[in-house]
Amino acid sequence: MFHEALQFLLDALLQPFAAILLFRFHAVWLRAPMRNGLGEFIMVMTDFLVLRARRYVPTAWGYDSASLLLALLVETIYVSAFVWTQGLPVSGFPLLGLLAWAAVKLLKLSVNILVLAVLAQAVLSWLGKPSAVGPMLAAVTHPFLNPLRRLLPLFGRIDLTPMLLFIICQLILILPLSFLEQLAMRLLA
Repeated sequence: MFHEALQFLLDALLQPFAAILLFRFHAVWLRAPMRNGLGEFIMVMTDFLVLRARRYVPTAWGYDSASLLLALLVETIYVSAFVWTQGLPVSGFPLLGLLAWAAVKLLKLSVNILVLAVLAQAVLSWLGKPSAVGPMLAAVTHPFLNPLRRLLPLFGRIDLTPMLLFIICQLILILPLSFLEQLAMRLLA
C-alpha cells in the first residue's frame, strides 16, 4: 500500500513537473510567445530552478539547456523511484540505464506534448474565439503541421493535417520509442 501511494505521488508531482520543464524547453526552442496565462504559469512553476541552473549550465546553440537538463534530472529521479517502488530487479545502481530510460521517456513526453498542443489548438479553433494561448500553441505546432499541409491539401474547408500528425505521433510512440524504451530497460539489468 505504501508503494502504491508513493507511486501515485510520483505520477502526480514528478512526471508533470518534468513535462512542464520540457514544455519550457520546447517553447524557448520554437520561440513561442509566453505572455499568456499558460506561459506565465510555466515560467512561475519553473523559474526557481531554471534561473539558478542557468548560472552553471550555459545555453548551447540557442537551446535552453538548463530546462532540458533539469527535465532529464527530474525524469531520472522519477524512473529511479519507479524502479524502487516496483521492485524491478536491477544490479547495483545502473546510472546509464536510468539515464537512457529517462531520455526515452522525455522523448515520449515531447511527442505527447505535441499531441496535446495540436488537440488544444483544434478545440480552440472550433470555439471560434481568439485565445491568448493561441499564438503559443501555433508556435509549437506549426513547425510540424506546415510540412504536412504541403502534402495534404484542404478538403473543402476541413484541414486533416492535425489528424495525420496524430497518426504519425502514435506511430512514433509505438515503433521507435517503444523499441528504444526496451533497449533502455535492458541496460537496467
